[in-house]
Amino acid sequence: MRECSSENMRYKILTAEEAAELIEDGECIGVSGFTEAGAVKVVPKAIAEKAKAEHAAGRAFKLKVMCGASNSAAVDGELAAAEAVSLRMPYMSCPQTRAQINNAELSYQDPHISLFAQNMRYGIIPRVKTAIVEACEVTDDGKITFTMSQGSSADFCLLADRIIVELNTYHKPCLKEIHDIFIPEDPPNRTPIPLVAPEEKIGTPYVQVAPEKIVGVVKTHLKDGLPPYRPGDTITDKIGENVIRFLEHEYRVGRIPENFLPIQSGVGNVANAVLAALGRSTVIPPVKMYTEVIQEAVIGLIKQGKITFASGCSLSVSDATMEEIYRDFDYWKHKVLLRPTEMTNNPAIVRQLGLICMNTAIEADIFGNVNSTHLLGNKVMNGIGGSGDFARAAAITIFSCPSVAKGGSISAIVPMVSHVDHTEHDVRVLITEQGIADLRGKSPRQRAELIIENCAHPDYKPLLRRYVELTPKGHTPHNLAKAYAFHLALQETGDMRNVKL
Repeated sequence: MRECSSENMRYKILTAEEAAELIEDGECIGVSGFTEAGAVKVVPKAIAEKAKAEHAAGRAFKLKVMCGASNSAAVDGELAAAEAVSLRMPYMSCPQTRAQINNAELSYQDPHISLFAQNMRYGIIPRVKTAIVEACEVTDDGKITFTMSQGSSADFCLLADRIIVELNTYHKPCLKEIHDIFIPEDPPNRTPIPLVAPEEKIGTPYVQVAPEKIVGVVKTHLKDGLPPYRPGDTITDKIGENVIRFLEHEYRVGRIPENFLPIQSGVGNVANAVLAALGRSTVIPPVKMYTEVIQEAVIGLIKQGKITFASGCSLSVSDATMEEIYRDFDYWKHKVLLRPTEMTNNPAIVRQLGLICMNTAIEADIFGNVNSTHLLGNKVMNGIGGSGDFARAAAITIFSCPSVAKGGSISAIVPMVSHVDHTEHDVRVLITEQGIADLRGKSPRQRAELIIENCAHPDYKPLLRRYVELTPKGHTPHNLAKAYAFHLALQETGDMRNVKL
């Protein structure tokens, strides 16, 4: 069995441009990458150039593009800029893609990430024809080892008619030691998933494909290029402190067991602030992590001893941190593990492990419904990602956000969210820099009182209380005529504080 680094390999060596020529108008492609981590780097750029040339010649060229979730500028940015995408799934965070979606120029579907691969196998969503994946190793008998992420890459390879491999020699074959690929059987033939701890391996370090499906290898030697960790500000730091203060209280009173529970965290500045506050806690013991993205802040907590093990689908760290991991790989291979998102986000595993799940919101209403995807109900920001997978099944579900935005002209706490991603039934705790609202066991009116008092900005508390007073009777103080008065005031005057109730 030979590795593909040999010049006598069985696979054809292609340039990025030659690989792009294989892709046809209307095709569905699946590309590796979860954030920039493990993203293919040169073939998408060549496809974008091909699209531009086809359009200049008056010919149609658009693709259905499937990713693990958000992807790199080389994938989402360049393909969107070349107007080469007709459908994008699932989660995205690219400004160019977002603009085309909100201009109704590009179709976007935003499923729960845990169901994405299964729905593709069922034929509910388009099946990929070509998988384009980054690997650190590919063998003559068809074993492909991914680099810094998994996402849905294994399923793309198994379902595709053909595979193009970007063999990135910057990354080392030793990465197979931090990969664990397990793909469950589809219902009704699924057996229990034998995973009872974040550090357990239950699969293989590679995906096995028929070698004849690999139509070519494109060689690269490129880093992921993720930016360094950005520190938070006073608002995000206060949110982080409030989240950890809540968890410390739950631990002290015995609602979290002595050895604690595994944690899941979203990404971004608020998530980083929460993790930083966890590192400062003298009450919470060392914890394990079972999450989607293992980000830079997690690496610091592992070195500190606060996180003892982290399982995720993506190791999304800066180039400098990646170099550090390679220098001491014998240590890190026992601290991190990468799995497909069908495993990292699987609600059955989330419930079985009893995760504490911490994610962010764009806005929340006074009843506990959360909007994590849309502005004013119709403009998508990113997508639901895995937050829905985690929220419903978690032992404790926490959503957090700053109480206001745009200098105070927007309240993140509103009478009714303009778009619902997570219903009041799945949101147990809501936290802003103002405080903590523990919603468990509370009626809608009690939730409203707690959220207004503890989470809303002082500028908006009187306005929100006035809204509740409009409906003195009924189980839920919801007023159809005024539910979106805050949003309408923002549209009409640029400031929710101008609301008329």
